[in-house]
Amino acid sequence: MREQITIEFDGGSRGNPGPAGVGVVLRAADGTPLVTLGRFIGRATNNSAEYRALILGLQKAKELGATRLLVRGDSELIIRQMKGEYRVKHPELRELYEQAQLLLHDFEQASFEHRLRHHNSLADRLANLAMDRKGDVVEADDSDLPAEEPASSTAWCCDRCGCQIAVRKPSAVSPPRQKPFVCVCGVSMRAE
Repeated sequence: MREQITIEFDGGSRGNPGPAGVGVVLRAADGTPLVTLGRFIGRATNNSAEYRALILGLQKAKELGATRLLVRGDSELIIRQMKGEYRVKHPELRELYEQAQLLLHDFEQASFEHRLRHHNSLADRLANLAMDRKGDVVEADDSDLPAEEPASSTAWCCDRCGCQIAVRKPSAVSPPRQKPFVCVCGVSMRAE
C-alpha cells in the first residue's frame, strides 16, 4: 500500500500504575478510519500504556501492508523519545521503545507528530472504553460515553490590542491563586 497511513494512538492508566487501556486509530490518506481499536492491557503506568498503544498501532499498520506512516500521539515524552530527542531511561520503557523501533524497520517511511489531547479524542475514547469494559472495543460511539458536563466558558480580552481568548474548561486552581493571562503584546488580559 503506497498511500500514507496515519496512526493515532493513546494510552491511559487509572492510578499510574493501575488498570490501563490503549486506543488506536489508523486512517487512510483522506482521513477515513480504517481501524479503530481499544484494548484493556491490565495493570500499567501511563507511559507504558502509551508505548503499548504505539506498538499496537504499528502492528496493525503492518497487517494492512502500509509502507508510509504518519504517527500522531498526545504523549510528548513518547513522541520525542521515538524521534531521538529524549533519552529513554526507565528499563520498562526502554524495552517497549526498542520493540517500537524494531517494528519501524518494517516501513519505508515514518514520521512522528505530537498532537494536543483534543485532537486525539477518538484514540482517547477507545482507550477509556477499553478500561471501562476491561476488554477490546472496536467502535467508539458517543452513546457509549458518560454524559459530559456542559463546558463553562470564560472570555479574556486584551485592552491594548483587542485580542481575545476563551477558556472552555476552568482550571482546578482556586481563583485567588490564578495568575492573569498575559497577551502576546505583554499586557495582562482582563476577564469579560
